[in-house]
Amino acid sequence: MTLPRWTREPMVHFLAAGAVLFALFAWQGEPADPASRTIDVGLEDRARLALQYERTMQRPPTDAELDTLTEQYVREEVLYREALRLGLDRDDAVVRKRMANKMDFLAQSMAETVEPSDEVLATWLADHPERFAREVRYGFDQRFFADRAAAQAALGRLRAGGAMEGEAISLPPSVEGASRSRAAEQFGEAFVGALDAMEPGADWSDPVASGFGWHVVRLRTREAGEVSPLADLREKVENDWRAETIARRRDEAYALLRDAYTVTVAR
Repeated sequence: MTLPRWTREPMVHFLAAGAVLFALFAWQGEPADPASRTIDVGLEDRARLALQYERTMQRPPTDAELDTLTEQYVREEVLYREALRLGLDRDDAVVRKRMANKMDFLAQSMAETVEPSDEVLATWLADHPERFAREVRYGFDQRFFADRAAAQAALGRLRAGGAMEGEAISLPPSVEGASRSRAAEQFGEAFVGALDAMEPGADWSDPVASGFGWHVVRLRTREAGEVSPLADLREKVENDWRAETIARRRDEAYALLRDAYTVTVAR
């Protein structure tokens, strides 16, 4: 059965999530109309207060304790509604931020609970393979020099038929099968970036900078990282899909709401 197109619109999800959250807040005791001067404390409210007390104190409250909890609830409700009438929430940065966060929660809550199909995740994996591929691995030789001029001079001697000799350093002269992260840890990101720009072969490169100094490098191998099947990556792919979907739906919901406002900014 194919659902109507309107059921896939972000605003439908946004409003549906709002209805769920509204019902949850109502169950938790937040009033539907904070401006009302009628406060009804029902049996469900009392049961909720008793349950909260039991979870904290590891025992149910006595009748007297439950009456005290109920009066505290009423006091909080009275003060909350009066604060709203006085507009105290409007100039409070903490309240403002919390309410804005709740609105964001409305938009993202649906994406947090939906279970994506294998087809959706397979498409996500195909669209973003670089996020899930194994690391690139390198095999290379390097010779170190304290300054660029010395490296360039050594390279000239090599091309004239001499041997490639470098200056002493603790870094290995030859590396085999090093992952990108390992190579970056040893030689630095700039050095690895230069490896990415090289073509594997027998030639030595022009001097390459690192955090230590300068290197003449011969890249022998570069093995591209492979992407495992979805079955081996499903949890990682789903987490990535969910995080980006939550952010996208939150932005879409805000954009729909923002379009309903006319905003003027003094310059």
